[in-house]
Amino acid sequence: MDDGLRVTDRLVVPAAELRERFSRSSGPGGQGVNTTDSRVELSFDLAGSPSVPETLRARALDRLAGRLVDGVLTVTASEHRAQLANREAARERMAALLREAVAPPPKPRRPTRPSRGAKERRLAEKKRQSQRKRDRRVDGD
Repeated sequence: MDDGLRVTDRLVVPAAELRERFSRSSGPGGQGVNTTDSRVELSFDLAGSPSVPETLRARALDRLAGRLVDGVLTVTASEHRAQLANREAARERMAALLREAVAPPPKPRRPTRPSRGAKERRLAEKKRQSQRKRDRRVDGD
């Protein structure tokens, strides 16, 4: 757990920049549910991080704007009973969020037109369908 958070092959967030907070989790847990701090809150100051390159930081800040509070990204995990499992889940979730946020934008779509053959096939199918429905009529039109 002391190593950094690997987001991509080139981007690794150092462990010193991650902050973990533990609290009591709701849900199943048996006798230890009221005494064990198994819920994990993992925070990362994205806006003030020196380890994220400026271009990636700007892209991530823009894409994660709705999730950030004062430039800090926070992820919680409380689905497991064990604190260690929740720590792993929070780290994986944080890495997935950051990976998606720093991904390059998709290439713009080049508009295309249907080919002549595709247009003809579509019209022929429409004619077949209308003939099929006309044949099913009872009134004899």
